[in-house]
Amino acid sequence: MFFDGFGYSGTSFEQSYRCYPASFIEKPQIESGDKIIMPPSALDRLASLHIDYPMLFELRNAATERVSHCGVLEFIAEEGMIYMPYWMMENLLLQEGDIVRVKNVTLPKGTYVKLQPHTKDFLDISNPKAILETTLRNYSCLTTGDSIMVAYNNKKYYIDIVETKPSHAISIIETDCEVDFAPPLDYKEPEKPVPSVPSSKAPAQVEEDPAPAEPKFNPFTGVGRRLDGKPLSYQPPSVSSFLAKDKQPDAVARGNKQLSAGSGSQTTSHQTSGKLVFGSNVSHPRTDKQKQAGKETKQEQQPEKKEEPKFQPFSGKKYSLKG
Repeated sequence: MFFDGFGYSGTSFEQSYRCYPASFIEKPQIESGDKIIMPPSALDRLASLHIDYPMLFELRNAATERVSHCGVLEFIAEEGMIYMPYWMMENLLLQEGDIVRVKNVTLPKGTYVKLQPHTKDFLDISNPKAILETTLRNYSCLTTGDSIMVAYNNKKYYIDIVETKPSHAISIIETDCEVDFAPPLDYKEPEKPVPSVPSSKAPAQVEEDPAPAEPKFNPFTGVGRRLDGKPLSYQPPSVSSFLAKDKQPDAVARGNKQLSAGSGSQTTSHQTSGKLVFGSNVSHPRTDKQKQAGKETKQEQQPEKKEEPKFQPFSGKKYSLKG
């Protein structure tokens, strides 16, 4: 490998130039792509080398060690000078007239690129995907870390190249490349509603509050009904009446039980309270008058009734409906 007087090597192209923005030669179309304008001498040297087409170049700012890649549009610049898009000069941190090193390279075809818009208004475009595809047709390659410019509707949108595959710099000429988007730099996730934090007194109040009282069981609260729908002539005693009866004296309780048992029941003071004795044969000394009065009362309470003949089925006897 050898270098001639212009700094060209025998097998590759590498040369230093002073850079200027494309506005110096009235080429505004350069701003919408990544192609530079080089002097005619560069074309002569490149034509004599065995390089891959389309021509791709590495741009390096030796002062800041910033690197990018580009293509070439024309060879009409003045000797020792190149013209390049202003957004590319910003990526390389170059000023007008700064020195930039240009070297021809071969880049692999890209398979994946991840983009991140600077502002979320780029996503508000009616069809950002179509605008991006149209813009990238003017690009030859993409480099990880660069910020490209997309012009649409008299407005400039800047997009960062976050990631490229299979290399940090890829060629996007005649290739199918998967494109992914990262959230814009100014995008903010909607804040989640923060639940109100209870005061320090609230937990103590919750702990001190007693548990809700369970409903008490009330027995015998049902209501009886007759099958024929008629109102009940007998009203069942309430629970309070039973409780009150327990508090009555033993003599009153025994008297009530004696009445409910009928005239055939007899009680003695020697028997335990709370029990009823039916058909007792215990004899007690009573006067003749008391015995006579008891018999008369019994006869009055039990009037004579003529028993009707009972119906006997399948007995062979005839019965008249008139009786």
